[in-house]
Amino acid sequence: MERLWAPWRSRFVLSKKEHGCIFCQRLKQKKDKTNLILYRGRKCFIIMNRYPYNSGHLMVAPIRHTGAIEKLTQKEMLELMELQQLCIRLLRKELKPQGFNTGMNLGKIAGAGIADHLHIHIVPRWEGDTNFMPILGKTKVVSIGLEELYKRLSRGLKKIIKK
Repeated sequence: MERLWAPWRSRFVLSKKEHGCIFCQRLKQKKDKTNLILYRGRKCFIIMNRYPYNSGHLMVAPIRHTGAIEKLTQKEMLELMELQQLCIRLLRKELKPQGFNTGMNLGKIAGAGIADHLHIHIVPRWEGDTNFMPILGKTKVVSIGLEELYKRLSRGLKKIIKK
């Protein structure tokens, strides 16, 4: 059985939680680079995960605050899927992963860290990206820093959108 093991995320898991919805707060701040927001669509947006499982871990979420997938409008659902597809195209082009884990955790009991604002995780994967370092050394090798990766993905996204 293979496991997605991410002990470096303990900083996030054990940290003091912000009050309110972090997605809604980040959107209101209009500091996209600081908040790692890569794209704002009409109904949904793309944001980088500050505590990634792997380099390039992105999330797509509706702009409207809801934790219930069944409450999404057809336009929100369509844009959510379109942006997930865009993220995969972007990551394939810029980081060349060999696969992806994508999905949603709906509800706290299902593992949602932010249960009241649904979002899709897009995690790029490479052969050998799970190795002994996190297990024995309690160290995650993140090959690209968040700021550098933000710049790279922003440039790549602009090129894809222009086509």
